Amino acid sequence: MSVLDNWQQWKDFLGNRLDQAKSEGMNNQVISDVAYQVGEYLAEQVDPKNEQEKVLADLWHVASEEEQHAIANMMVKLVQQK
Repeated sequence: MSVLDNWQQWKDFLGNRLDQAKSEGMNNQVISDVAYQVGEYLAEQVDPKNEQEKVLADLWHVASEEEQHAIANMMVKLVQQK
């Protein structure tokens, strides 16, 4: 089963990667840029596996680049709250 199949597992996975990036000294701007790149990749290359991912994909596709960065930053904030 992929981490993309379950929303909570996906958030936990992202949170763990975020913790790892911070512990290795990545600053918030780099984390933000990486989150945007991951969002772009997922939107273009990966089919959503659950309802939450479908909503995010739909929002991503209608958003401007600035709004996409905001979505990526909100996902970072979401997974920081444990």
